[in-house]
Amino acid sequence: MADHYAGYLFAYFKGNETAEEEQVYFALSKGNDPLHWHELNGGRPVLTSYLGEGGVRDPYLARSPQGDKFYLVATDLSIYRKPGWNRAVTEGSRSIMVWHSYDLVHWSDQRMVEIANAEAGCAWAPEIFYDAGCREYKVFWASMADSSDGGSGGRYHRMMAAATKDFVHFSRPEVYMDYGYSVLDATLIEHNGLIYRFAKGKNIMQEVGTGIKNDKYRMIHGQVEQDFMVRGEGPIVFKSNVEEKWYLFIDEFGFRGYIPLVTSDLGSGYWQVPAQYTLPRQTRHGSVIPVTLAEYDRLLQVYG
Repeated sequence: MADHYAGYLFAYFKGNETAEEEQVYFALSKGNDPLHWHELNGGRPVLTSYLGEGGVRDPYLARSPQGDKFYLVATDLSIYRKPGWNRAVTEGSRSIMVWHSYDLVHWSDQRMVEIANAEAGCAWAPEIFYDAGCREYKVFWASMADSSDGGSGGRYHRMMAAATKDFVHFSRPEVYMDYGYSVLDATLIEHNGLIYRFAKGKNIMQEVGTGIKNDKYRMIHGQVEQDFMVRGEGPIVFKSNVEEKWYLFIDEFGFRGYIPLVTSDLGSGYWQVPAQYTLPRQTRHGSVIPVTLAEYDRLLQVYG
């Protein structure tokens, strides 16, 4: 299907200085160039949360394996309405927000799904990976958890996981990544039978494995961002629609926002910052998916 992709759709939030910044925004690449973008809907939110804390962050878009349905999941969190990161981490929402669409412009009603267990302090940055072997989606997120959740002792962010076929019913959450310190924002991409995983630990790490299970991974690079930015979070990884290149966007939060990196060898751990790029303004943790020409044109027609 990659031969038919005409561009990329970027879903993101903008910050927490206003209530509007903690909503879902869209931007469309300029053709098949993921380094230059056009903000959709006049730079206003495309999806707005009316449930839970009234704000959504970290939107993640995923296409169904059949290609005809899209899911968007996001963190139920509003720092603007409910200030205080300690509260958000230890007494935050244990639910994620879910929308679905068949065309990227007509979206279902918002649903709030409790996904983390009762001991979890939050459910942050949900991401989706389709497990073809099991014919189900795996949803990953970060929770402030302790040993009662099945990990090692101590209380810190662990990556959790649950399975679903319909984004209504989810399996019991399990610990997915526990390195003895906080790990958040895990995202996966498959290439040539291997799964490459990026996550924020002490730094942005890149790992590779033969399956989704955590014990099958080895480290490629433990500090991907170190040569390019002060600090990073919210990694986004995706393949070029037109050539053997992969893009890794990392959010230099508190400084420049998202910085794009590119490589022609995903397994090398060697990344470079392109000489020129123009990303949408105020982009915070989000996701990028490829879109067909029909989808691209429809997004432009509806959101301008």
